[in-house]
Amino acid sequence: MKITELVQQVVARKIKAREQVEASIAKARDIKEYHALLSLTEGRALARADEIDTKIANGKDAGVLAGVPFVVKDNYLAFGAPTTAASKMLEHFNAPLQATVVEKLEAAGAICIGKSNMDAFAHGGSTENSAFGVTHNAVDTTKVAGGSSGGSAVVTALDVVPFALGTDTGGSIRQPASFNGVLGFKPTYGLSSRYGVVAMASSTDTMGCFAKSADDIALVTSVMAGRDPRDMTTLPDYFEVQHDVPKNLKIGMIRETMTADVDTDVRAAVNNYADRLRAAGHTVEMVAMPSIKHALAIYYIVVPAEISSNLARYDGVRYGRRAEGVKTLAELYGRSRGEGFVTENKRRIMIGSYVLSSGFFDAYYLQAQKARTVLINEFNALFEQYDFLLMPTAPTPAFGIGENTDDPVKMYLADVMTVPPSLAGLPALSVPAGTSTQGLPIGVQLVGRAKSDAALIALAGSMEARV
Repeated sequence: MKITELVQQVVARKIKAREQVEASIAKARDIKEYHALLSLTEGRALARADEIDTKIANGKDAGVLAGVPFVVKDNYLAFGAPTTAASKMLEHFNAPLQATVVEKLEAAGAICIGKSNMDAFAHGGSTENSAFGVTHNAVDTTKVAGGSSGGSAVVTALDVVPFALGTDTGGSIRQPASFNGVLGFKPTYGLSSRYGVVAMASSTDTMGCFAKSADDIALVTSVMAGRDPRDMTTLPDYFEVQHDVPKNLKIGMIRETMTADVDTDVRAAVNNYADRLRAAGHTVEMVAMPSIKHALAIYYIVVPAEISSNLARYDGVRYGRRAEGVKTLAELYGRSRGEGFVTENKRRIMIGSYVLSSGFFDAYYLQAQKARTVLINEFNALFEQYDFLLMPTAPTPAFGIGENTDDPVKMYLADVMTVPPSLAGLPALSVPAGTSTQGLPIGVQLVGRAKSDAALIALAGSMEARV
């Protein structure tokens, strides 16, 4: 059932918001073995559901998301449960405020029922880096859920909630969406506010969502979008749900993402989706993007640099984990950070500190930013000729739990397809496009020029009936 249909039933009093919330919480408990949720906000959720039901009974407008349960990734500040970012550092941190997008969704009548598992501080591509345990894939529990927003992808795939929030810095919504067979949307950088969300890399962090239909993605995004005076990177509200898709679109399929290094089933899924686009009257052509092969290297210089700066605030002094029995300030810093951060957090801090150091800033960080500009210019050149771009979401279907944990480079390669649009700040949407020979979901990625979010989602929606 689509969100609009659910809302209609709640508003028509055919079903109560409280019943919806109770059903979602019951489902959440039923899927405990997937370890997709870190906490439930049951008391607050039920109280808010009763408020929605009272509003409707009194003939008041309860909002476009009236009574719709949802889950937030546990790096969103939200009331009703600790905001841990899946780390020991923030294990007992209770947020003093809520993230802007959570406030917007609640103002529209949506009801947060819980916080989902993730890679600690969003560092990872499998949700194996959570300090509180691994999340299992919704289709095959021996496989990873993807990451870092793996928990949100799984609760959406298993119908616990109609939509869930994630964050996408380099693919952390799109890749788990692909692995679990749902839609995952990364908006244009600045479309929705980052205020009240634990920062990873400030120049690529975006707030997006998972759902099972493009219409649901569009509706949720329309509520999340807009200017926020507390986040100066947000753009004036330009997002308006689009239902009609122009005919005869030109779509470029990036040649460098369809090489022999990409899984055979994934390439077949992308080619099949391209054929469906052609059958719908669009033109799909192979295009070249030479600098895309450098995108992952750029990303893993720029992003760790920003991570090392953002994580400097966790020092055991102001908030978060504080080591006991220390005698000096240096020992307090060292032990608090040693206990609070997982291995991947420490690895990225070290890389970031290295590339920002006085001896290596010009050789690494500055060169990476120059290469990033080249990548952005290549995207811009392609969008002068093409309306959208098509590429795989991930080079493989979901891999096995533990398969890549001892090889960080192999783990980073899982982001090779999702990183380029992130570096350029472009909207990108992963849509289900079939299954592998082992029955695992495969997603394909549609990418648009900046601020083409609504048209991108509408294109994906027009293709749903053709799957």
